[in-house]
Amino acid sequence: MAFAETMAHVLETGFEIMDNDNPNGSPRVRGYNIINGELRQASDGETFESRNPAWLEDCLGEFPQSTREDVHDALDAARKAFDNWSSTPAPTRGQIIGNMGRLLMDYKDDIVKLETREIGKTLKESSGEVQEAIDTCLFFQSEGRRLYGQTVNSELPDKELFTYRRPLGVCGIINACNFPAAVPFWKMIPAIMCGNTCVWKSPQDSPLLSFMLTRIMHEAGLPNGVINLVHGRGSGAGQYLVDSADEGMVDKISFTGSTAVGKMIGETCGRNLISCSLELGGKNPLVVMPSASIDNAVEGAYWAAFGTAGQRCTSLGNLIVHKDVFDEFMDKFMAKVEGTRIGDALRHDDVLYGPMLSERYAEDFLVGLEMCESDGATKLWGEGRITDENKPANFLGEAGDGVYMWPHVYSEVTEDMDCFHEEIFGPVVTVVKADSFEHALHLANASPYGLSSACYTNDRLEAYRFKTGIKAGMTGINNSTTGAEAHLPFGGVKGSGNGTRESGIWVIEAYSYWHAVNDELSGKLQLAQMDVDEIHIEEAEADYGSLA
Repeated sequence: MAFAETMAHVLETGFEIMDNDNPNGSPRVRGYNIINGELRQASDGETFESRNPAWLEDCLGEFPQSTREDVHDALDAARKAFDNWSSTPAPTRGQIIGNMGRLLMDYKDDIVKLETREIGKTLKESSGEVQEAIDTCLFFQSEGRRLYGQTVNSELPDKELFTYRRPLGVCGIINACNFPAAVPFWKMIPAIMCGNTCVWKSPQDSPLLSFMLTRIMHEAGLPNGVINLVHGRGSGAGQYLVDSADEGMVDKISFTGSTAVGKMIGETCGRNLISCSLELGGKNPLVVMPSASIDNAVEGAYWAAFGTAGQRCTSLGNLIVHKDVFDEFMDKFMAKVEGTRIGDALRHDDVLYGPMLSERYAEDFLVGLEMCESDGATKLWGEGRITDENKPANFLGEAGDGVYMWPHVYSEVTEDMDCFHEEIFGPVVTVVKADSFEHALHLANASPYGLSSACYTNDRLEAYRFKTGIKAGMTGINNSTTGAEAHLPFGGVKGSGNGTRESGIWVIEAYSYWHAVNDELSGKLQLAQMDVDEIHIEEAEADYGSLA
């Protein structure tokens, strides 16, 4: 198939530079939707800006504020592309996905720097995330040759039974901006490998990176209309994409974000009997037992709590420490917290974390801190937003440049407090004291979420009892709550998801359905369960008991 003939001007047109007036000398670009391989503005001309949260004067570009009409155009393009793409041999689809992975490798340094500029992650974290997207492509390249069905033996003669994996159709993709490269690839790569087409609503706070990644996917040989990109707010373009389920325009919604929004999406998909994948919030517990290596547990808890400024769905929520090691652990943990280096990773080396993802996330985080205060939890560290007049000793740079927060620790948290149960998206950890292993396990299961979990112990029985007793989609033993590999299932239970999984071979279930085929070769009607020969038992008169 001559895919090159389907390519439009997405690749023929370079990035449109609006100006270079940013304080760091980086360009401000004009971004576009990509619909059927074409660069498009919003139908009504409305735009929004993407700004660097570490340096708010740095405007990365202007992007379309997509209308309902724009989203419908993208869905129409995906629908029209579906027949040709789904009939493309799966190994060929896998080859294109492999090309994507190789292009991501070629452009990795540029992607990493752009991600750090757009959402404020450290370069190390951005690099790890882009590598996750690469690994996903390389993994699913080969899965295109393993999209197996089965040959099943029939109970009737002269008949063959088969099962096949079939694509669902058009998939709506919505992801949060904290993992703007890895998560959309977790979703779209298996989706298109199975033969689906996609409409991707980019995160509002990372539109330039999404624009860049979509162009790269087209550069890999992706036919027009297979992946379509629309920008805009969650309450705008995102809602229009969800509404399309009621309009019969989409066959699948895959969403990563808050539990409240996930429930709404689940209700919409449920009444339309279409599939949805929901990867939602977490209040992830980390348990520290007396047998643990305390230094190792401190490192794991510190990273889980404050990496990415605590802006991961798998970030540490409740730190549950056994009473026998509580004081020792907390002394070492607080020493780490008080020495935290914070700043813009593009201007300062060796920072643990940078800014909040945007002003919106900062505002929500401050509300979460107010909840801890009103609950009566004891604040051990943290003073809200970092300003020039209110900053920790190891903050680097000018606080007023971006949206930065202190690391926060609240102790004497109990099960009856709201802050014990509610996810607070940002650099904060709530500390709970446990009387025993049984008490610790109870506390770990007591929140309404069940995404990630961890237990630090060198008692193998405790480790076994924790991993068999915890209600969570993922568990680390002597490891933190954060981290994922491209070939393991990612997702949660309870308020953290609806049982679907991202990543690995398990995600294929989310983007395909089983088709059973009954191939009758006898030339006549044969009825299962009715025309089957029965073999009757013939009981002997022999006394087998006499032989014992």
